[in-house]
Amino acid sequence: MTPAADILPAGPADLDGVVGLLMAQLAEHDIDTSRSGVERAVAGALDDPGRAQIFVARRDGVLVGVAYVSFIWALEHAGLSAWLEELYVVPSERQRGIGGLLLDAALAFARDAGCAAVDLEVETAHARAENLYARAGFRRHTRARWVKPL
Repeated sequence: MTPAADILPAGPADLDGVVGLLMAQLAEHDIDTSRSGVERAVAGALDDPGRAQIFVARRDGVLVGVAYVSFIWALEHAGLSAWLEELYVVPSERQRGIGGLLLDAALAFARDAGCAAVDLEVETAHARAENLYARAGFRRHTRARWVKPL
């Protein structure tokens, strides 16, 4: 049986493809982040594994998904934790298990790094993503996330 996709850590050669996937994810959720800002964040993650890890999904050699996991030092979790900031699969490749494979890689990475927990957020109308995370053992918080750009 052919795997849904190959999941590997991203490398410098993946920069443009990862940025493209993340820009598609941000556009899908109407998040206005500049391409140059995303390029800077991805380059910073690739340059310093202490900041974050990026996983890519390849199907037949083509990038079809990405997961971006960054580190936080969280009081709530009493130390090192991970933030699953983005998990994205191109629409034509959804419902093939690729999101689950990316999530598994992100969770294994966080566990191996010694993280106490993994946090994430889901758009309130994104039931498919909620189901993926619930199946993996995530539970919903009762609070809302707020942000103030600086």
